[in-house]
Amino acid sequence: MEKNEKLVFETEDGDVDFFVLEQTMIAGTNYILVTDDMESEEGSFLILKEEKIVNPDDEEIATYGVIEDENELKAVVKVFDELLDDIDLEV
Repeated sequence: MEKNEKLVFETEDGDVDFFVLEQTMIAGTNYILVTDDMESEEGSFLILKEEKIVNPDDEEIATYGVIEDENELKAVVKVFDELLDDIDLEV
């Protein structure tokens, strides 16, 4: 996945566009830091966790979801904060 790459996520409420700011892997799990607005410095961000699922055709596909565990989220935010010098992430 490339930085600033635009991804379209299918949600229950319809399609949502996000831009990838950074990606990292921790303990074999892939995480991406995304924003919905590349132009604004005050834009919001999400950290999404990759999860692999097997579809009905027996193909493995990646899905992304928000991190539910607060301790896991804090740890991942810390990693992204270290990777991105010019961005200060706040949970």
